[in-house]
Amino acid sequence: MEESRKVALITGGSRGIGKQVAMKFAKKGFNIAINYVSDKTDVNSLESEIKSQNSEIEVLLIKTDVTSYEDSENMVKQIVEKFGRIDVLVNNAGITKDALLMRMKEEDFDKVIQVNLKGTFNVTKAVVPYMMKRKSGNIVNLSSVVGVTGNAGQCNYSASKAGIIGFTKSLARELASRNIRLNAVAPGFIKTDMTEVLSDSIKEGINEQIPLKRMGTAQEVANVIYFLGSEQSSYITGQVINIDGGMVM
Repeated sequence: MEESRKVALITGGSRGIGKQVAMKFAKKGFNIAINYVSDKTDVNSLESEIKSQNSEIEVLLIKTDVTSYEDSENMVKQIVEKFGRIDVLVNNAGITKDALLMRMKEEDFDKVIQVNLKGTFNVTKAVVPYMMKRKSGNIVNLSSVVGVTGNAGQCNYSASKAGIIGFTKSLARELASRNIRLNAVAPGFIKTDMTEVLSDSIKEGINEQIPLKRMGTAQEVANVIYFLGSEQSSYITGQVINIDGGMVM
């Protein structure tokens, strides 16, 4: 174990934005810890892909359900046992279960809040004592532009992402004196597996709503998250950075 190498924990880091975040921190020389939840995750392939960015780093993959505080706490203990530290936490794990309110099932509301908001609470609460001990740390939480503006058919998702903003700002105030910074990012339309299935006409309609006339990439989101998790942003805390091509101004 190389105690001096910094460590980043990315929840939901097996695909999409989370995976690109893991690749970015790996490229910059961080040891990487990732939680995944699906048995379908090809753990060996994921590890080698991340290590392809930097062969000197170590990667730890842990199957964890972030909706369970006990699971989250055990995950964090395993990471600290292996690496001795956690410098950056990126709370990226999230799901959607969209429907208009009149058609939304209670369990679909509950599940989205459990994963997106409670999961962020669980992992953060487990990590913070270790950061307080070291008197340093960076936490970046994934919100969304719909957490800022709302969106029809997404009252559960919007509520969870607005909750993350309030959570981030409150904790930024609580932990600033311990040299722990918290910020959130609010992505807009980002090219992912979810948007790839949309028809060309729907994609064109989306692009028309965006001043930059295109969707963002997962790499563009990862660049901002790395900036917020690094010392390059050492005087920024309690902020929400929109990554949306100008959709929300």
